[in-house]
Amino acid sequence: MRVEIASDVVCPWCYIGKRRFERAVSSLADEGVTLELQVSYRAFLLDPTAPLDSPLPVREAYAKRFGGEQRADEILANVTKVAAEEGIGFAMHKAIRANTTRAHRLLKIVARHGDEALENPQSAGSQKGFDNLQSRVNESIMRAYFIDGVDISRVDTLVECAARAGFSHPTLGEQLSSDVPDEPSLRWVTDDLAWVAAHDITAVPTFVINDSFAVPGAQDSTTFVRLLKRLAAS
Repeated sequence: MRVEIASDVVCPWCYIGKRRFERAVSSLADEGVTLELQVSYRAFLLDPTAPLDSPLPVREAYAKRFGGEQRADEILANVTKVAAEEGIGFAMHKAIRANTTRAHRLLKIVARHGDEALENPQSAGSQKGFDNLQSRVNESIMRAYFIDGVDISRVDTLVECAARAGFSHPTLGEQLSSDVPDEPSLRWVTDDLAWVAAHDITAVPTFVINDSFAVPGAQDSTTFVRLLKRLAAS
């Protein structure tokens, strides 16, 4: 079963949806339901106009986008509460909203290079399915943004996020720093954005299964369990 998740690393519901999907897969495994999953992430830019060099505190960015500080505080309080219910400790008061293109470029590099660039391929290497290297790097980036409050548009931050998840590459910093239009990781993100548009995806997270069945939103784990069971049996 191929699951492609359209997601942005600064989307709180993407982090929540990721955790709920993980819980559903673990729950099915506990029931003895075997799923052959191939999970990958597709780039989606919540704010493609966000500058790379001028990050804002997330509260300020939300206030500008959603109509004032009061509304921003309400939104942030709500997602923080929901995240806590999923075991994620958001620290939105120190989150820094920035352009996520470089973060998506990192995720595409990880997906393309895979095991060949692992620091420790024996321990973290060749797992397939949901718990794969790209998923771990994605988790590392989200943790940096939502919990650690660091600027994930910075190349050094992203290299550190990758290393923390077990991925390194000798030219990773150089690749992420390059603004050459035909730089491969830029092309891969552009391809993802075209894929997202072709699938009429306008909000994230969206889980596309076998390129034919789309599940929008951060569904609860019970819904994911029912859905995955049905698809596995079909």
